[in-house]
Amino acid sequence: MEKMDWKNLSFGYIKTDYNVRCYFRDGRWGEIETCSEETIPLHMAAVCLHYGQEAFEGMKAYRCPDGHVRVFRTEENAARLQSTSRGIVMPEVPTELFNEMIDRVIRLNERWIPPYESGATLYIRPLLIGTSAQVGVHPSREYLFMIFVTPVGPYFKGGFATNPYVITRDYDRSAPLGTGCYKVGGNYAASLKANQWAHEQGYSCEFYLDAKEKKYIDECGAANFFGIKDNTYVTPLSTSILPSVTNKSLMQLAEDLGMKVERRQIPLEELDTFEEAGACGTAAVISPIERIDDPETGKSYVFSKDGKPGPISTKLFNKLIAIQYGIEPDTHGWTRIVL
Repeated sequence: MEKMDWKNLSFGYIKTDYNVRCYFRDGRWGEIETCSEETIPLHMAAVCLHYGQEAFEGMKAYRCPDGHVRVFRTEENAARLQSTSRGIVMPEVPTELFNEMIDRVIRLNERWIPPYESGATLYIRPLLIGTSAQVGVHPSREYLFMIFVTPVGPYFKGGFATNPYVITRDYDRSAPLGTGCYKVGGNYAASLKANQWAHEQGYSCEFYLDAKEKKYIDECGAANFFGIKDNTYVTPLSTSILPSVTNKSLMQLAEDLGMKVERRQIPLEELDTFEEAGACGTAAVISPIERIDDPETGKSYVFSKDGKPGPISTKLFNKLIAIQYGIEPDTHGWTRIVL
């Protein structure tokens, strides 16, 4: 581990020592298993491979300046996975089992947790898949829930820096009555083409409008959108948007700072009125938006004329990071010490 360049990690996969697994068979969850294998023994007719019965989560473990290792709001991730499981007809992973497996996999891979000074974190990936071999379209009978971890650097190479986005009307990430509010792999597969197109045009990410009318703001790639104006934090309300734990936390912090919070439909033209804007999620926390270009109209919505993050986005980012690292008081009880 002495040779690990913690400060220059990408947001990618690095093999660690162990993962943890638990099987659902005969209508109940089994015992937690510790595994050093990176592969999964899977039948070629497994339901997850053919009919997409698969869900996942994402969170981080933080090595803090006080020497402890903390995790952030894992019960919210457990609740979201349970919601996804109900949505695509999978057995729910109990919160107690979810947290026990998270704590165990972190402790087993303690040497892979990056040092505080590096700015890197240990990314945690829970995965739930249907494993029964069948060719008929119906829910699996057996499931595997597993969690692996890997050290990661910032999601965007520049870290907390502004990025340009581009509106797409040719692609939809999800539909209002579809699976957009669930964290399933199919939503991400549906975004790959648009994301590739955005990168080819020189943008960091694509920006989606609602799939039904193309009138309202939906998501920023795989992240939630928020805008700041008149001391108000505004974020979209839509059945096609994944409920972000980070966004939920930022809304609370905005209220703590004396701001008003609004969750509602945001018409595209309202982008003109925001003083700041950002994308938020576990991977990047906040990715401030420099501008959003609309190729169809030729209009550019600019939020950062000097290319720097806005003052409120910066304050919210620093506040949330300080809580996650145990630097500021955790008045809402969001963090849990694992080590």
